[in-house]
Amino acid sequence: MTTVAEVYGLGLAGDRVWLEGSRDAELPVRDWNRDHLDGDQALLDRCQGPTLDVGCGPGRLSTALLGRGVPTLGIDISRQAVALARLRGAAVLQRDVFRPLPREGGWGHALLADGNIGIGADPIRLLARCRDLLTPAGTVLLDLQGTGAHVRTDRVRLRAGDLASDWFHWSSLPTGALPAVAAAAGFGVQDVWCSAGRWQAELRTSDHWRRDPG
Repeated sequence: MTTVAEVYGLGLAGDRVWLEGSRDAELPVRDWNRDHLDGDQALLDRCQGPTLDVGCGPGRLSTALLGRGVPTLGIDISRQAVALARLRGAAVLQRDVFRPLPREGGWGHALLADGNIGIGADPIRLLARCRDLLTPAGTVLLDLQGTGAHVRTDRVRLRAGDLASDWFHWSSLPTGALPAVAAAAGFGVQDVWCSAGRWQAELRTSDHWRRDPG
């Protein structure tokens, strides 16, 4: 059986990768390897201090933030993604977000872009882990899965040509489910918006959340 990281690596090298399961669809790995995607700007503009890019992939956002002078560390479990990000000039570690990380409790922002809220198939657990990594006034910036009402967790695998990965679980978080999930992890929803067709949100730790940021 081919690992998830190996099939993902084929996508980073240019192969088409498909997500198979209850909802088969092409995974836009080749897009993630670009220098910029429509909708990135809204996330990047909100990163005003040290930022941890969780599941950074080939370093699109990490590199953009470093270019703005924002201290940024990317983490990813894929060896190929880490290598590509470093070629771009990003500071990246091959690391699992649930393992010990540098500067725990000192990050101003955590990025969960490109559907990475699904890491671990438990958005509450992932956000709670991000809360531990952030400063008391830190924020999480994330992409959401449309405007549905419920968290969805699917059993999926990746396929590139004749190679298929082992099966794993992945979650998607829509706008309607966000407030309850955020609250369970110790966050309030600071803002939700749609940029270039991407639904996105900013979460702030509960002690510093205000309903009206203005």
